[in-house]
Amino acid sequence: MMDKSVFISGATGGIGRAAVSHFSAMGWRVAGVDLIDYGPGFPEPDLFFVADVSQPDAFVELATGLSPLGGRLHALVNNAALQITKPLLETTIEEWDAVMATNLRSAFLAVKAMRGLLRAAGGAAVVNVASVHALQTSANIGAYAASKGGLLALTRAMAIELAPDQIRVNAILPGAVDTPMLRAGLQRSGRAGGGVDRRLEELSRRTVNGRIGSPEEIARAIYFLAEEAQSSFMTGQALVVDGGATARLSTE
Repeated sequence: MMDKSVFISGATGGIGRAAVSHFSAMGWRVAGVDLIDYGPGFPEPDLFFVADVSQPDAFVELATGLSPLGGRLHALVNNAALQITKPLLETTIEEWDAVMATNLRSAFLAVKAMRGLLRAAGGAAVVNVASVHALQTSANIGAYAASKGGLLALTRAMAIELAPDQIRVNAILPGAVDTPMLRAGLQRSGRAGGGVDRRLEELSRRTVNGRIGSPEEIARAIYFLAEEAQSSFMTGQALVVDGGATARLSTE
């Protein structure tokens, strides 16, 4: 077993659960956090916390709770996310602020609170889970797209400022991935005419690969960015994992 540890926010979601499973299978100790309990299946004897990472004091308390990891953390995966699916002009200030606090501010708070643990590892990584919406987006998802674009810019700034501490910072930009968030977003937006499964089939046809992604595929890409032996010369970068969707011209 490796003596490595990772902290994953948004651990109960589709990508979060896949990441928890993959890091654990690779021998890492896993700590996770989410608004709701993980339920059965979280790796033992690892650590899980129920907390709201959008709140200013959350990560200060979480960092203290990570003491069983031996005072160091080899990877931080900022995966917590909230998606509001409605036109910008109908988005309330409270909804806008909630999206920014969960998707963008939480990454800032996590790094502030856990920098010491990451530095103590003597070579660590931060992986920010952004989205292809940071590059190309669509109607009725403006707050989410703005938050992910901000997360991409924050990734570059973090990479520059944390380099002296031997902490690499990269972002992963998933495309359409079969997660509860994607299915719920399609349902809420009313774009699931004929059913969510039909809409997923339409999304599949827009990728070069001809299918949407699985959470496990994103988890493996996150692991690649977190694992020093695999991505040691990468920092400040955005890794797009979208089945080629953004490679295709919209005019085709």
